[in-house]
Order: sequence, then structure tokens, then C-alpha cells
Amino acid sequence: MFGKRHKVFVSYHHSNDQLYRDQFERLFGNIHDIIVTRSVQIGDINPYLKTETIRQKIRDEYLRDSTVTVVLIGSETWKRKHVDWEIGSSIRHTHLNHRSGLLGIFLPSYPMAFGRYNPKTIPPRLYKNVECGYAKLYNWSTNPYEVQQWIDTAFNDRKIKLPDNSLLSFSNNRSGNQWQ
Repeated sequence: MFGKRHKVFVSYHHSNDQLYRDQFERLFGNIHDIIVTRSVQIGDINPYLKTETIRQKIRDEYLRDSTVTVVLIGSETWKRKHVDWEIGSSIRHTHLNHRSGLLGIFLPSYPMAFGRYNPKTIPPRLYKNVECGYAKLYNWSTNPYEVQQWIDTAFNDRKIKLPDNSLLSFSNNRSGNQWQ
């Protein structure tokens, strides 16, 4: 019924958007069977480990065989250091980890103003990749055909476009109303 299943890593704000992540994985991993999930679950990684150890675990244990990274964009996703690290690791091509496709999905909780998003309230690394054409942004959908198409596009684009991974990685979570 659907096309090829992709190994999808879902990046999101764990405290705020867990219900949407669960719904996304239930709909597209379990019910419609269009993705194989490779996401970090709450409690999978000890938050008291050293920063570099956490980054390495995410890269080597969760992102290693994923082919597309989906960023679920809620009201505070842009502030999260782990989201930044996950995006950065997923678009980096190394001898152990191939580059993943990248896309962002605005959650219903994201504060759209007049149907538009504020670029300064989505993860900066994601936005840089939208600007260079490597990633695309979409509004939340439960339509499996639509989501399959988004994932297929990101998967195919990863081999014909180059990502922008030039930003320095977040060292801490951010605060405020938007990034500068």
C-alpha cells in the first residue's frame, strides 16, 4: 500500500511534546507501518553523563542506521540542546554514520501567527538547512500518504543536496522568546 519504509529518528522536546511524538510513532510506525522508529525514549540515556558521552550515544546508538530525521517543532523545541545535537549529528556524514535526510513538522502547539512561523522560534540548525534547501517544513498531518511523501523527499534529497552544519553546537539549553 505504501512505499519503502524508512528508519526515522524523531527529535523533539521531551517534556513538552511527548504526546505528539507518541502519536506520530503510533500512527506511522504501528498503524500505517511507514516508518521504523530509531528515537531516544525518556530514560534511555542518563542525563548526568558527560556532554560528549551523551552526544556519542545518540550518534552511535540511535542515529547510526537512521535515514531520515524528523524534528517535531513545538513552542520551545528551538531551545533544546539535545535537539540541536541530534540535528547536527544526523546531517554529518562520517565513516560510521551516513547523512540522514531532514524535515521539520510544526505541531498543533506551535504558535503560528497569521498562518506563518517565526524563523527565530524553530531550531536554528534546522532553519539553516531550510534556507539552503536541504530540509523542508510541514504542518502536522495524520495523513500517511502525505507524511510518507515528506519522508521520501527528505530521504532522496540527502544524496543530491548538501546540508549546512556550520553553527556551533549548543552547550546548554536556551531561554527567551527566540534565538538571536
